[in-house]
Amino acid sequence: MSRSTRLSTPRAPAGRDSGVRARIGSAVGGLILTLGHLPTIYVTCIAYMANPAGPWDSETVFHSDIASGPALVLSGITALLTWLFVKVEWLRGRWYAVPALLAAAAVLRLTPLAPGL
Repeated sequence: MSRSTRLSTPRAPAGRDSGVRARIGSAVGGLILTLGHLPTIYVTCIAYMANPAGPWDSETVFHSDIASGPALVLSGITALLTWLFVKVEWLRGRWYAVPALLAAAAVLRLTPLAPGL
């Protein structure tokens, strides 16, 4: 009687190891996205705080437009990171709301809410 025996390594129960990894991944993903959203929020606030002092102050309008550009870029980067973390199932789809709102705020500052002279 010859039986073939396979050597196996001991494994953790099915739900434990993947649950811990998912929680750690969620915490890391949330931390990275939060740290990515902070500069975006800062630059967007700077863009909204720039108001011209009068009809001669075209430099302030230009600075507001310049601040809105990086806000859009940072929103795009955080949206791509969000897509990555949702794809590996560390985070839920509701994380897309933050970069979408920040991008909308930056676009609004560039177009209808742009400071006028």
